[in-house]
Amino acid sequence: MSTPSSLEALIEALRCLPGVGPKSARRMAYHLLQRDRSGAQHLADALRQALRVLRHCQRCNTFSEAEICDRCLSPRRDPSLLCVVETAIDLNMMEQTQAYSGLYYVLMGRVSPLDGIGPRELHLDRLLARASDGVVREVILATNFTNEGEVTAHTLEEMLKGRGFRVSRIARGVPVGGELEYIDSGTLAQAMRERKSF
Repeated sequence: MSTPSSLEALIEALRCLPGVGPKSARRMAYHLLQRDRSGAQHLADALRQALRVLRHCQRCNTFSEAEICDRCLSPRRDPSLLCVVETAIDLNMMEQTQAYSGLYYVLMGRVSPLDGIGPRELHLDRLLARASDGVVREVILATNFTNEGEVTAHTLEEMLKGRGFRVSRIARGVPVGGELEYIDSGTLAQAMRERKSF
């Protein structure tokens, strides 16, 4: 006896989520249909609503219900600082630190030549236009410390410095509360290279 086509379509749709393989997708689908139909309806409604009302902020490119998001409109933010992150999730993580009060630009991706994603696919011309508003004094690169994140940071640094921008990169090293004996040698080496004076 075969699985109904609508159930197979649901399972396949759930596989688009990061880290969800065929077994997890099947388990989620059966759970939603057998045990939590109201949760499934709520999920469907929330997804439909998000797709209907969310767009990209015209200034920072994050998700917003308005043309310009509240963060970009806030008079409490320092408009001379522009922090570039890969994703909206990264922006949220930066905000949780409460250590940064400037504005942001979200790339919605990273340079990844193996995946066919270059500067053109990331629309870096929009970032350049945003940074060239006459107010931004420093662009802070907060891309991830992966191979793709490093390539992205290098690409952005060359592009921005070539146009006279002051560019900095977030530091990396030993995590807060970390004990040296449990830190990997690469992280420890980077922390040593990026040490600062008291």
